[in-house]
Amino acid sequence: MNPTRYAIVPKHPAAHLFEVTLTLADPDPAGQRFTLPTWIPGSYMVREFARNIVTLSAFNEAGRTVKIEKTDKQTWQAAPVKGGTLILRYEVYAWDMSVRAAHLDDTVGFFNGTSVFLLPAGREQAACVVDIQKPAGAAYADWRVATALPEARGTKRYGFGEYRAQDYDELVDHPVTLGRFELATFKAHGVPHDIVIAGRTVRVDIDRLAADLKRICEAQIALFEPRTKKAPVERYVFMTQAVSDGYGGLEHRASTALICNRSDLPVQGRPEMSEGYRTYLGLCSHEYFHTWNVKRIKPAAFAPYDLSRENYTSLLWLFEGFTSYYDDLMLVRSGAISEADYYALLGKTVGGVLRCSGRLKQSVAESSFDAWVKYYRQDENSPNAIVSYYQKGSLVALAFDLAIRARTEHRKSLDDVMRLLWQRYGRQFYNGKMAGVGEDEVEALIAEATGVELGPLFSDAVHGTRDLPLEALFEPFAIALEPQPGNGKNGQGAADAKRDGKPSLGARVRGGAECVLAAVHDGSAAQKAGLSAGDVLIAVDGLRVTGSNLDTLLSRYLPGAAVEVHAFRRDELRVVRVKLDGPEVTRYKLIAVEAKRGAPARRARERWLQG
Repeated sequence: MNPTRYAIVPKHPAAHLFEVTLTLADPDPAGQRFTLPTWIPGSYMVREFARNIVTLSAFNEAGRTVKIEKTDKQTWQAAPVKGGTLILRYEVYAWDMSVRAAHLDDTVGFFNGTSVFLLPAGREQAACVVDIQKPAGAAYADWRVATALPEARGTKRYGFGEYRAQDYDELVDHPVTLGRFELATFKAHGVPHDIVIAGRTVRVDIDRLAADLKRICEAQIALFEPRTKKAPVERYVFMTQAVSDGYGGLEHRASTALICNRSDLPVQGRPEMSEGYRTYLGLCSHEYFHTWNVKRIKPAAFAPYDLSRENYTSLLWLFEGFTSYYDDLMLVRSGAISEADYYALLGKTVGGVLRCSGRLKQSVAESSFDAWVKYYRQDENSPNAIVSYYQKGSLVALAFDLAIRARTEHRKSLDDVMRLLWQRYGRQFYNGKMAGVGEDEVEALIAEATGVELGPLFSDAVHGTRDLPLEALFEPFAIALEPQPGNGKNGQGAADAKRDGKPSLGARVRGGAECVLAAVHDGSAAQKAGLSAGDVLIAVDGLRVTGSNLDTLLSRYLPGAAVEVHAFRRDELRVVRVKLDGPEVTRYKLIAVEAKRGAPARRARERWLQG
């Protein structure tokens, strides 16, 4: 079978149009069918990428038009071409500044293969060659190419030219950045890792970033391969688009596409660890951990992916949740952040889960299965209806890790579970052994790896809706879990903060000139008074409310006070009496209680946090 050949060029950057040419030397003699994926792995929502194809035509090698018709939302059928080559040429509109699709303007280009490369039916296993071409004009003379796709002979790294893939799955699993970008390279256990930062930036300390990522990557490689320290890739690329306001990441087999606030990147001459930079490192750590956990260790439902429709699994709590546990844990194990920083991050996650009543209605297994219709399509009632398999999944991992460590006196841990998953399912995944983890295998795999039967803890954590017994699980480590109202004073105890903290409506507000309720929590003061998401608050006790002054107005009252609220619902004015709630608990504080268990507890924490 001849390779499937693609050529892609930023044809009209100002109009945000890529032009793609697809050439088949041996099309189906009965007529070739073409499809474009409807979703991209790692982002579990049908996104209908075919809607961005603006024009499409087909012709033979002599330039004569070949009839081609669209047969459904993502499929085209070409007429037979007798004994010759079939060529498709089409334009793709690219104006999605995210990590999921494609973006193009006169400053930068970016694309995922799932957005731009049509798949000829029956050629999923055929080799692919893609010619990435430079846009025309002197303004683009210094543009470069960043991708983890292997270069074909004659193409220089970071240069325009031909790149190759063993099959279509590999082709679309390597995003591409085009344009001007900062570049640095470091080696993690001997494997080159590139850092690419596109977008306008100021004095980024890329050397510091490289040093921090090197430590994080080496810690993760050693977790999965403690003896050989062998990375699962020959080269890896962190590609980041820096913007004024954005956050996100998407994993790929040898790279990750990231988007961040430019202010989150480290600044030359400022060695402090800012909250934004810590968040960015956590994002990098998360996507890098996926190199093992979900790109190679997969649920059986993803082995292989079917990109034409939803692929359901109840195991995203394992693949996304466990990754969300290890992303910050690897920051502290590598020395990138302090133990205190890690406790703060963990406390924020605990608060995020416990703040939303959806955790009492949906299990993480159900959340995983419903990702396609609930998690990725959230509405104003989502905090009251769903639980995040990312956030609660990370706490499930924490609970399992602490339980295993305590029951085995630290001879075993969740690390052993991840290594067993890697050895059995991941290490040879792209070498012909494409097996995935079964929906009901995980509990037995944990017992096999550690000798610990988690029993009711596993059932409750994965399939139940009761809160995790974190206080009891922390007890052998002498860690106290203390609620921290979000607007209480620093250093206060929970009781003092609750008494002295500002009252609340129990609702999330969209800021701006108007004070719009974005979400109203179950059982809150706002809900009891009859307020709903979408209502626009205009006055509290006769004083005007905006999106920025609500907290200031409420700070004049004590919890339990009754206030008169004027609000518009659509075009109807409503007047309600609201009995204010106490301050909301937005995060929890983890405190090491040294006097409680002394040296044994301190050693337990060290083994947990140092690996």
